Amino acid sequence: MTVHIGAKAGDIAETVLLPGDPYRAKWVAENFLEDAVLVNEVRGMLGFTGSYKGNRVSVHGTGMGMPSLSIYVNELIRDFDVQTLIRIGSAGAMQENIKLRDVVLAMSATTLSTPSEGMFKELNFAPTADFGLLAAAHKAAEGKVTTHVGSIYSSNTFYDERPDLNEQMMRHGIMAVEMEAAELYTLAARYQRRALGIMTISDHLVTGEALPSEDREKSFGDMVEIALEAAFA
Repeated sequence: MTVHIGAKAGDIAETVLLPGDPYRAKWVAENFLEDAVLVNEVRGMLGFTGSYKGNRVSVHGTGMGMPSLSIYVNELIRDFDVQTLIRIGSAGAMQENIKLRDVVLAMSATTLSTPSEGMFKELNFAPTADFGLLAAAHKAAEGKVTTHVGSIYSSNTFYDERPDLNEQMMRHGIMAVEMEAAELYTLAARYQRRALGIMTISDHLVTGEALPSEDREKSFGDMVEIALEAAFA
């Protein structure tokens, strides 16, 4: 048990899926896990543990943004000895060839800053995914959904007012924007754990399109299946 996670020792599996929305964690537990039980509800941040094809797995919300994710991931690693952490969430496309419902596998995550930035001082640390998870996720996605692999942008703001910055990222091939992966990858590197960010494209910065809420469940389901298959490949 920690300040933010009320689970007891042994309640959380070594592999954890990390949606930002705690109610998405509940949806994943109900639709993809067997014998799932609630292990945390402190501050409304829901966490569940169950099994997938005989493998023990947890799913735990992280909240929105890197500061919130940093709290939960630090505690999951340091206090519950989690070894594999896979972010499952939504992202906004930044390239015309990426479409709504496509899945993005984040090989690296560019950012202006993370909660870990202070310890690096003048160093620009490059947060990257675990290659084994990345390769396994790419294989699991074959024939299931259109998938893109490359660099994403982890933003500190949802309502961004930097079109000049977006233009440069698009120019340099950044695939999509979300708000958590860079800090997840940094913490995984610090503690020598496996991490990967898998995101479904829910809206598009270039075209202005957005995925209707009623259509999101099936698309997000593909992403969850890819994450689970990759975790236990």
